[in-house]
Amino acid sequence: MSGVEGIEPNVPPSGTGCLECEAAGGWWFHLRRCAQCGHIGCCDDSPAKHATAHYRATGHPVIRSFEPDEAWFWNFATEELFPEGPELAPPAGHPADQPVPGPAERVPKDWARTLG
Repeated sequence: MSGVEGIEPNVPPSGTGCLECEAAGGWWFHLRRCAQCGHIGCCDDSPAKHATAHYRATGHPVIRSFEPDEAWFWNFATEELFPEGPELAPPAGHPADQPVPGPAERVPKDWARTLG
């Protein structure tokens, strides 16, 4: 997986939560990190699916899980999963004390019923 187009190992993540959900007051289930520009977006099980929307808007093909202790990559362009890949600029995941789903104060009580 090293040397794959769409991976810039020295670019830090955009923050600790989904960029668009934070701006809109939304919430997410799991987080994904664009391996090219560092954009943090929510996964496809989240209500807004911002990581996939980022790929569609930018063409940046590779994401990495932004969950603590997960190091897998997904290539949207080839639809391939890679269990590991190059080290990216830290941090490798959101803070361990950040709840899933999150952020806690914005997650609805019936959140499990809303996941797609």
